[in-house]
Amino acid sequence: MWTLVGCGIKTLEDSRRKMADFMPPQADWLQTSVTGFRPNENIVETADGSTVKYDYLIVAVGLQIDYGKIKGLPEALEDPNSMVSTNYSSLYAPKTFENVRRFKGGHALFTFPTIPIKCPGAPQKIMYLAEDYWRRNGMKENTKISFNTTLGVIFPVKKYADVLQGIVKERGITVNYQHKLLEVLGDKREAVFELLAEDKQGETITVPYDFLHATPPMAPLDFMVGQPISDQLGWVDVDPKTLQHKKYANIFSLGDCSSVPTSKTAAAVAAESRVLKRNLLEVVKGGSPRLEYDGYTSCPLITSMDKAILAEFDFNVMPLETFPIDQGPPRRWVYRLKKDFMPGLYWHMLLRGWWGGPGFARKLMHLGDHSK
Repeated sequence: MWTLVGCGIKTLEDSRRKMADFMPPQADWLQTSVTGFRPNENIVETADGSTVKYDYLIVAVGLQIDYGKIKGLPEALEDPNSMVSTNYSSLYAPKTFENVRRFKGGHALFTFPTIPIKCPGAPQKIMYLAEDYWRRNGMKENTKISFNTTLGVIFPVKKYADVLQGIVKERGITVNYQHKLLEVLGDKREAVFELLAEDKQGETITVPYDFLHATPPMAPLDFMVGQPISDQLGWVDVDPKTLQHKKYANIFSLGDCSSVPTSKTAAAVAAESRVLKRNLLEVVKGGSPRLEYDGYTSCPLITSMDKAILAEFDFNVMPLETFPIDQGPPRRWVYRLKKDFMPGLYWHMLLRGWWGGPGFARKLMHLGDHSK
């Protein structure tokens, strides 16, 4: 929702609720943080010095946004006059809209970091929204827009990438591939990029900007690195299909902290939660996981103030669409789905454990075709 906050469509308060309102009445809420795991003893260590014994464990600690990996970015974000922002924090998303309104033309620069990141469509969604805002307010003619991404494609799913390529071409947006943001020189309004292409490795370029939306790199939480339940990078080491830990059968994980190789979105969490719940219950009963996660994830790609693409895909980055129509073109109803329906789905269904993704609805709409 912070994408919509970043362009003035939603307010920051629209994205907030009290955590206490979503705690199940039968749950014991320990208001401390996890600092370590002792899986051979079935123990979790916490920041207040206590330990928690478990029979079964679900790990969903999320990830961290690593602003410090980009030199000068933290200082530029804190400077109210810097014209630098990011929608990946409640602290800075409102500043994005302030900068969109203050922008009077020049070079608007948007960046995409190395993956994995959460909500990987967000770095370009704000670009399309800002472009639409400037066009509607007569500032487009004096504006150059660039999207500098570390990837070699604009989007990993070819079907949607082809549509997005048409959009950037139509709107005169320049896409620079294999460009990694290294440093923000806030006082000079310059950004330094490392070039990742094989024939240019090691080279850097400095790009002047008048508006910068920077997407910081992301990583596992510091304390997860080196944990006995983590892989070498710090992600919880689970089977990508069953979500069960590869070594400890009574541990499961889902969401941003897991090693599952799918886009880190709320839609992925919903589909994962259904698989995890079923498989955990099988293990509790003495059996083995039976349900397999297909990698389903979704990214409503907002392309303007009134249209969006409902991108849905699987582990193999192949479309896995819910509705029995072509979801490639930007549509008004998808924008309404994202803006008005999905927040309620999140607050009232997903957080209460009542939404496990659209898999069942997809089968109904496609008359039972399990390939959809």
